[in-house]
Amino acid sequence: METTKLPPSSPSSPTTSFSVPSAEKVDGFPRRSMRRARQRRSHSSSQFRYQSSQVELTPLPLLKDAPVAELHDLFCKKLQQCCVLFDFLDCVADLKGKEIKRAALNELVESVATSRGVLIEPLYPEAIKMVRLRVRVGQIITCCFCLLQLVYEFFLRFLESPDFQPSMAKRYIDQKFVLQLLELFDSEDPREREYLKTILHRVYGKLLGLRAYIRKQINNIFLRFIYETEHFNGVAELLEILGSIINGFALPLKAEHKQFLVRVLIPLHTAKSLSIFHAQLAYCVVQFMEKDATVTEYIIRGLLKYWPKTCTQKEVMFLGEIEEILDVIEPSQFIRIQEPLFKQIAACISSPHFQVAERALYFWNNEYILSLIEENCQVILPLVFATLYRVSKEHWNQTIVSLIYNVLKTFMEMNSKLFDDLTASYKVEKQKEMKRERERAELWRGLEEYQERRVQMLTEAARNQRNLQERGERGDPLSPSSPHSDQPEPKPSGANSGAGESAT
Repeated sequence: METTKLPPSSPSSPTTSFSVPSAEKVDGFPRRSMRRARQRRSHSSSQFRYQSSQVELTPLPLLKDAPVAELHDLFCKKLQQCCVLFDFLDCVADLKGKEIKRAALNELVESVATSRGVLIEPLYPEAIKMVRLRVRVGQIITCCFCLLQLVYEFFLRFLESPDFQPSMAKRYIDQKFVLQLLELFDSEDPREREYLKTILHRVYGKLLGLRAYIRKQINNIFLRFIYETEHFNGVAELLEILGSIINGFALPLKAEHKQFLVRVLIPLHTAKSLSIFHAQLAYCVVQFMEKDATVTEYIIRGLLKYWPKTCTQKEVMFLGEIEEILDVIEPSQFIRIQEPLFKQIAACISSPHFQVAERALYFWNNEYILSLIEENCQVILPLVFATLYRVSKEHWNQTIVSLIYNVLKTFMEMNSKLFDDLTASYKVEKQKEMKRERERAELWRGLEEYQERRVQMLTEAARNQRNLQERGERGDPLSPSSPHSDQPEPKPSGANSGAGESAT
């Protein structure tokens, strides 16, 4: 059988051949994809094995013992040692090289954190190269996180060093590097995501030219998450970074920042996995409000637009976020959104799920919210009174009933006259409703009786018709269809006919 040799998976990997039957070359799609998958899987391991088998690390002198003239050269050699990759799928292979690399990384981290004047321009490309290699390689299995942690720790100390010069670093930390760094936030390891969060925050703070690009790429990640994949492990960490970024926005807010709020942050509330990152998302929303109060109406109406209809867990989270927003809302903005907001709160109070109703009723335990309600009692009380009164009589949970009684008592103390008027009005409406129900019931009874009479009439008519048909078939003379039945006499013809007509 004919075989075909495929090219190696990468220039750095050794020559690899796959024996592919000639029949498989005809069937293009499934087998080709399988071959590509095998190539991709073998790419990382073959790269590790190739480098570890070709490069043998040797211990170098300690940095603290090196003369000042040789310090930078030794530092550079240790960085180059840390660029060597090993096969961590094999726990017993290259143990000596792995230990030398670990010791070199530890030494580099300590040197950058404690020494001054060690970061000179020739070291920047080597340092970024080591970190970039980690970014380019992609996900590494958890068993080597100890080395991965040291790489991140070194880069973090590198960025935080007093000797760090952004003007030099920006030549090597470019947009491609940042994009690859952001892609690593999808890691399943929370320890790695925590390091990445701190590193990205430092990059954002140090390299001003990359700020707009970082915000744009985070925007793109969120949009993909909302409308395409619905999966990304690092949403919470990215939102934490955004919280501090929003806090530093200059006033007045730019249009692009408001657009990000309306088109990205608010739609993030629709995610199925909202519970994982809701605390960070709510913090970002509140930060926007504290920066610019005019966005309050956009936020509240956006939340009401995406209010969950069937998921009570999300509904409780929405109510918690609404309370956080009302804690910092300005009275002038509260007036603009009070009607649609308290209509939704009234709907939550009437929910049969006691946690939803309880969370909505807890709003009256917040002193600031209570003061806002008292100032606008003439508007809010009519919106919620009927619901409160009805649910107090009908709800199955005694805790909810007790909370509603407390709320009604609070309203009565706020404005007793309005409360009495609404009570009387509610009773009148209730009587009218009961009257309408009675009239509706009587109407339905009349319709049912009419239907019964009509069915009886139709049944009797059908029975009579059948009887007549049966008589006709038997030749019954009483049947009008029988040939022997009485027929009218024929009229006379001629003159007698005319006489008869005239007589008539």
